[in-house]
Amino acid sequence: MRVLGVIPARYHSTRLPGKPLLMIGTKPMIQWVYEAAATASLIDELVVATDDRRIYEAVAGFGGKVEMTSPDHPTGTDRLAEVARRYQTELVVNIQGDEPLIQGVVIDSIIRPLLEDPELPMSTAKIRLTDPEQVKEPSVVKVVTAGNGDALYFSRAPIPFPRDEAQAVYWKHIGLYGYRKEFLLKYVTLPRSELELTESLEQLRVLANGYRIRVVEVEQDSVGVDTPEDLERVRGLLAEK
Repeated sequence: MRVLGVIPARYHSTRLPGKPLLMIGTKPMIQWVYEAAATASLIDELVVATDDRRIYEAVAGFGGKVEMTSPDHPTGTDRLAEVARRYQTELVVNIQGDEPLIQGVVIDSIIRPLLEDPELPMSTAKIRLTDPEQVKEPSVVKVVTAGNGDALYFSRAPIPFPRDEAQAVYWKHIGLYGYRKEFLLKYVTLPRSELELTESLEQLRVLANGYRIRVVEVEQDSVGVDTPEDLERVRGLLAEK
């Protein structure tokens, strides 16, 4: 079963314009992401999807595979689907272009359930959340799951509600997604749900339309770069390595 890894990367960002090309040490962020994703043993082909010529040239410059996409896509998932249509592949992994600390073993962990269960349309990851401040932080998405590991709900709010503080266990959602290609192409045609619009979380469209998302527990967290402070934190962490 062929697996395609896609890294959507756009130049325009409100808080960090040109984010994929910002330097971390001697390399642009997109190169860190690409090289980290390339360590995933279950990915057969890896490509960056961008609508910006500057990013295209940077990726081609370090020897990565890159494709231009339409500038009119409303989300990175739509850009992912455009590229997926061009490839003979059965599974597609969406790897965030602003997470230079992502690890190949984490990517592999969300691919395995799709290989094992042919009826599973989609997968993602979670990690135990222990910082009380992150539990309350809306930018940290929380997830609750059923006993079989399928997602029940994703929220920016602290879920489940801690009626009994001693019983409360929280899980952070890691924004890494695996799709069966046929489901990905269907997903981008589904209507946006009220839940998705309310929480501003794309994955709620899947649940609202009655589809499953398997959520795999992982041990390695990732750090998304959304602000200048995030960038400096990642620079420090990678410098230590």
